Amino acid sequence: MSVAVFNRCWARVVLESLVRNGVKQFCIAPGSRSTPLTLEAVRLEDGHRATCYSHFDERGLGFFALGLAKAANAPVAIIVTSGTAAANLYPAIIEASQSGHDLIVLTADRPPELIDCGANQAIRQPGLFSDYPIASINFPRPSEDYSTAWLLSRIDQACRQQRINHGVLHFNLPFAEPLYLADEEAIQYFPALVEFNRWLSKKQPWIAYPEQQNDVLIHENWDYWRSKQGVIVVGKLPQEQSMGISAWAATMGWVVITDIQSGLESPLPYADIWLANEIVQQKLLQAEIVLQFGSQIISKRVNHFLQQFKGEYWLIEASNKNLNPYHHQHTRFNVKVHHWLRAHPPLRQRPWLLEPLALSQFCASFIEQQIGGNLNEASLAHHVSRVLPSNGSLFLGNSLFVRLVDGLCKLPEGYPVYTNRGASGIDGLLATAAGIAVGTNQPLVAMIGDISTLYDLNSLALFKQVNQPTILFVINNNGGAIFDMLPVDEKVKEQFYRLGHGLDFSQAAAMFGINYSRPYTWADLTSVLKQAYGRKETTLIEIKVNPSDGSKIYKSLIEQIAGAVIGS
Repeated sequence: MSVAVFNRCWARVVLESLVRNGVKQFCIAPGSRSTPLTLEAVRLEDGHRATCYSHFDERGLGFFALGLAKAANAPVAIIVTSGTAAANLYPAIIEASQSGHDLIVLTADRPPELIDCGANQAIRQPGLFSDYPIASINFPRPSEDYSTAWLLSRIDQACRQQRINHGVLHFNLPFAEPLYLADEEAIQYFPALVEFNRWLSKKQPWIAYPEQQNDVLIHENWDYWRSKQGVIVVGKLPQEQSMGISAWAATMGWVVITDIQSGLESPLPYADIWLANEIVQQKLLQAEIVLQFGSQIISKRVNHFLQQFKGEYWLIEASNKNLNPYHHQHTRFNVKVHHWLRAHPPLRQRPWLLEPLALSQFCASFIEQQIGGNLNEASLAHHVSRVLPSNGSLFLGNSLFVRLVDGLCKLPEGYPVYTNRGASGIDGLLATAAGIAVGTNQPLVAMIGDISTLYDLNSLALFKQVNQPTILFVINNNGGAIFDMLPVDEKVKEQFYRLGHGLDFSQAAAMFGINYSRPYTWADLTSVLKQAYGRKETTLIEIKVNPSDGSKIYKSLIEQIAGAVIGS
């Protein structure tokens, strides 16, 4: 019984340290080997110090935790048992690492003597996630040979690394049997916890790190560069960092190109479309300086412009990640954007290039004309703002639809947009959306493709935890329509790329107890949304469209704008 008690003591120290380092939510998959961790997480929930969630599918659980982390902008812990349960977290760990969201993964493990000897559910777990975590710590089995002071110090140091760099921590924690029936009184008065119990009354992490002031110094040549011809490109940004960019940029008179993830109401919307025009792109390349705020830019044509640009290039982004895929010689500011703006006052001047404005204004009516009045992928992307609640947020999946929204939509200033554009996979999108819905506790609209939905179908179960109106759009174009945009050989496209399935999602919604509707027109959709926003639960709205309609409209818009004569 002393082994069971020591397992629980060890788990108590680990989880108490995590809570003091900002963890308020634990995502738990069922399993036996992780019992000491699970029971200690439940004890924290019973004491109203944390909230626990559970799900039967570790892959979905990992992405659900990622959604919670996005919503809270705080670390979220995941607890799983040993074996392939841990391996199923890998996709979510990659996405969190690439996008800089904080997950703390606690994988229970067999003790060393049960590894590589044929023991059940025992795999080699140290280093399981390669170099994606900021820190991977393979802890020893609970033992009196290691003081609680050492354990607390080790965890605090790792959490400090995470606060600086943002991403994933992996703690691999072996537990020997017995795992159950540890007496609570024996745990409380266990000799090894004497030092730990004295610390409990202090209500602070084991290691205190005073907050550092991040003063941003003005660039020594700012007076020179701010008078030049410039372009501002705004990628994905946290909402608080996007504040002030619009006014600052308007004063400068520079061309402003925004991503749908930026949180800005673009002064030059539809850049992904109008940048297809070679004349405008060549004029834009005459800029003397480009400022890029944020990262993870969706548009192929915006990325092509950045690749072609050869002038002065400044990148302002708070992380320490290398975010320069074109390997420009550049100046990098590792600071928050709003701090940088305060240190670099704008210079009031007239716009230096008017063609983008003219073409952007032309695109507004041209897109409307081309997409028509039918309910399809392109029209839904163009009119996303019609379906959004005023006090909610938007989650966009990957592949074709996120590109349509980025190219065809104009959102109001500051509207929260979430994506998984770190690794840009189609796995875990439903689960991430569910985590955001639960984490924000506000209405959510999620827009996801049919293949992505099939890939993550288990995660529909997570939407039963939602307590606010949640609209889950499934855009069903019978396969991977993104490949219509690429030069895939027609002989192999359907079988090996598009994967047409001929399925609908009505029965899937019924299986998981989710409201379902399939509107055929905008009038139908308006009626469905009115009902859906009256429910504090999830409604799956399937938009079933012809396989190539969205990609054909998108390609046609790009081709026609590419050949447009400016001023005609």
